[in-house]
Amino acid sequence: MRSLSARLLVLTIFFVMLAEVLIFWPSVARYRVSWFDEKLGAAHLAVLALDATPDGMVSEVLRNQLLSHVDAAAISVRRGAARLVLSSDMPPSVAETVNLMEAGWPTLLSDAFSNLLRTEDRVLRVIGRSPKHREVIIEVVLHENALHDSLVDFAWRIFLLSLLISLITAALVYFSLQWLMVRPMRRLTENIVAFRENPEDASRAFQPNERPDEIGVAERELASMQSDVRNALKQKSHLAALGTAVAKVNHDLRGILSSALLVSDRLETSQDPEVRRITPRIISSIERAVSLCAETLSYVGKERQNLQTESFALQTLISEVKADLTPDGGLGLCIENKIEPTVEVTADREQLYRVVNNIVRNAAEAGAGKLVVSAHLNGKGFEIDLRDDGPGLPPRALENLFKPFDGSARAGGTGLGLAIASELMRNHGGGLELVETGADGTCFRAFLPNE
Repeated sequence: MRSLSARLLVLTIFFVMLAEVLIFWPSVARYRVSWFDEKLGAAHLAVLALDATPDGMVSEVLRNQLLSHVDAAAISVRRGAARLVLSSDMPPSVAETVNLMEAGWPTLLSDAFSNLLRTEDRVLRVIGRSPKHREVIIEVVLHENALHDSLVDFAWRIFLLSLLISLITAALVYFSLQWLMVRPMRRLTENIVAFRENPEDASRAFQPNERPDEIGVAERELASMQSDVRNALKQKSHLAALGTAVAKVNHDLRGILSSALLVSDRLETSQDPEVRRITPRIISSIERAVSLCAETLSYVGKERQNLQTESFALQTLISEVKADLTPDGGLGLCIENKIEPTVEVTADREQLYRVVNNIVRNAAEAGAGKLVVSAHLNGKGFEIDLRDDGPGLPPRALENLFKPFDGSARAGGTGLGLAIASELMRNHGGGLELVETGADGTCFRAFLPNE
């Protein structure tokens, strides 16, 4: 019963049998009415023989034959004011009267259930209209055992027919679903399991068909997803190899750049005016190369770090960033700290410092002269707004915002600052978003949840 096909087979049989059960009692009740109608019609024909005699009398032998043909103990026919009676010498006492002209479907259903289950032989008086002439009222006195046996036989036939219909329907539904759903689903499942074992093996790629239904869509989407995952794994492998290579050459590269920086410092004391003129450009280029190596290693050379959370005053952290990046620290940017001293957050202090530091540096490098930092609680956590008065982000930077190596707003930039800041905020369960940008400045919002 663990397979989908077996469950579908059992459920199909169950629901078909349930449908048959729902129509079983109405069928039995309808058969009971038909059985009574048949007896009433036979009784009408039997009384016609009595009506054909001159004196309305028949011999005892003929009377018994007529009653035996109907399987009744007594018959009464009323047509207007006329009444004909055909009865045995000692008719049995009646236990129950069944009036078909007044009985509704609830009564017919309950009476059919009672007649089917009762085993004792009672005498019933059945009253109804003749099937031959609806204006003729007929009463028949008969034994209940004949009705009971007939109902039991009909019930068994209905049961066997229902079982046969259920089995045939279940088989047809089973093979249809097996062909339309189960086999494609099994194929999907087997491919998913095989792909999981070795996602980089191109031979395990799923080959979808052109089915227009939902399974066809699922097959094509699975094939597309596997292709994307395989490409992503290849890219990840290449990036991992790149990170390893950069980590290995980082020490040597730093040594080379440090030596070049020392030589450049000596060039500043050269007596040649042309050498002194180009020396600052050389030093600036070397410093950018060192910064690029550091940022690249920071992005691709580290796994996601565990958070070392603590509670601290947010104003103090912003003040530290301000102290490090004031004009004395090399950036011509004025930072206005509007955060109240009582505002405390729970986060990794070092990572949050890097987030603010990267955004502030980007604002300074974009040409902003002032940056305002504010924070407020929105019910779910703190929103830290960093708004500068720079010229705004160019369209290229907006199209690739938070993408490493593509989202830089200046020539020669790597775009790693915002990418790293966004990743660090996601590590906290929050995020970093661009609120607005334009000629009046740019505003970034860092969201930090309470927990």
